[in-house]
Amino acid sequence: MKALLALSAGIDRLNTWIGRCVGWLVLLVTLVSAYNAVVRKAFNISTNGLLEIQWYLFGAVFLLGAAFTLKDNAHVRIDILSSRFSNKTRALIDIIGYVLFILPLVCFVLYHGSLFLYNSYSIHEYSADAGGLLRWPAKALIVIGFALLGLQVLSELIKKADYLKHLRAEQSS
Repeated sequence: MKALLALSAGIDRLNTWIGRCVGWLVLLVTLVSAYNAVVRKAFNISTNGLLEIQWYLFGAVFLLGAAFTLKDNAHVRIDILSSRFSNKTRALIDIIGYVLFILPLVCFVLYHGSLFLYNSYSIHEYSADAGGLLRWPAKALIVIGFALLGLQVLSELIKKADYLKHLRAEQSS
C-alpha cells in the first residue's frame, strides 16, 4: 500500500502544480479578452484568431483544472445529503461514483478524444473562420485534461481505500 500511496502523492503533486499554473491562465484569458474588447470597440479591429485564443484559454482553465478541483474536494456536492452520512459512507459513495461514473467517462473521452485529436493533427485542421487557429491544440487539451482527471481519480481511489483499510483496522482492534 505504501507504493500506491507514494503514487497517489505524486499524482497529487502533479495536479497541484498544474492547477496553480492554470490559475495564471485565468489572468491571461482576462487580459486577452479585455484587449480584444478594447481594440474591437476603440479601433474596430478584431480577428478570429483572438477570439479563438480566448476560447482555447477558457477551455484550458476548465479541462486542465478539473483534476486539481477534484484533488482539493472543491467539486460540486449535494451537501444537504452528504452531510448526513458518516465519513465511511461518503468514502464508499465516492468510490462507487468514481468506478461507475467518472472512470468510464474518462476512458470513453480518452479513447474517442485521442482519435479526434489524431484526425485533426494528421490533416492539419484549421478553423473554418478566416484568421482562425489550428484545431488540434484545443483537441489535445481535451485528452490531456481527461488524462489528468483519470490520474486524479486513481489517486482518490487509493486514498479512499487506505482510509477504509485503516477504519476497518481500528474497528477490529
